[in-house]
Amino acid sequence: MTVTTLPRTNNLGLGILLTILAFLSVAIMSAFGKAASSSVSSGVLVFFQNSISLVLLLPWVIRDGLGNMKTKHLGLHFVRGISGMLSQYFMFVALSHIPLVDAVLLVNAAPLFIPIITWIWLRHGISGRLWLSLLIGFVGIVLIIQPASGVFNWATSLALIAGIFSAIALVTVGRLNTTESSIRILFYYFLISTILTVPLLLTKWAAPEPKAWIYLIGIGIAMALAQLLLVLAYEQASPSRVSPFNYSVVVFSGIIGWIIWNEVPNTLSILGTVLVCAGGILSVIHYHMKHEPFPINQLRGG
Repeated sequence: MTVTTLPRTNNLGLGILLTILAFLSVAIMSAFGKAASSSVSSGVLVFFQNSISLVLLLPWVIRDGLGNMKTKHLGLHFVRGISGMLSQYFMFVALSHIPLVDAVLLVNAAPLFIPIITWIWLRHGISGRLWLSLLIGFVGIVLIIQPASGVFNWATSLALIAGIFSAIALVTVGRLNTTESSIRILFYYFLISTILTVPLLLTKWAAPEPKAWIYLIGIGIAMALAQLLLVLAYEQASPSRVSPFNYSVVVFSGIIGWIIWNEVPNTLSILGTVLVCAGGILSVIHYHMKHEPFPINQLRGG
């Protein structure tokens, strides 16, 4: 799973396919979380998500040697671990109250916040075209939240906060990528997130019903599979070229939500979804034109 030592094969078609499959796994993981949220607390969901992924990653860690997991950037790993864990936690809370596609879309609106975070944190400038891309995306968010409807949905706002934490995690990954291998980044993320959610597991634990166990195991496997597919995708093509296909998760989530929960978005939500996807894709393109590639070569969780 270590991508830093493998040459990129420049197979764009395969890279796109692997990226789409990775975000299909993300949509399935989110659906498992929504299905389990009625009987399992969000903290327990995040614990199983990351602990199972950590166990599945261990063979590669052992193969590379524990000595190769040493890092000089533990602080950045903690920032990534905390922000990624909070993003997942808030997403799972939101999933129990709002449609699957809305929660997934708002969490994946992270590209709209990354330029602002890098502007504050790394002093990266924001061009006029990039501001326009962000404006398009933020108009889409307003249409999805629909504040003028007279019904304030706190869960929708929570999903948006999850997207902000996701952006922080991704910017941190962008900084870690300059010195750390992918397997080391994933190892510390899964390890730190698992440790951070142990108190939530102990205080919120209640024996899940048999069906919920399937969801919990599915969440961990789907998360690990998504990470593996992304690593493989970026061996085939650069993240900046395949990143627009990250938004395939919105299509998959919409289909799953419609089939399983009969969730049908209204016209404003559909328009908002289109604008958020367009704004996110354009922001990736315009950011890449002025700065280094967008820090999107790990999942938000990120």
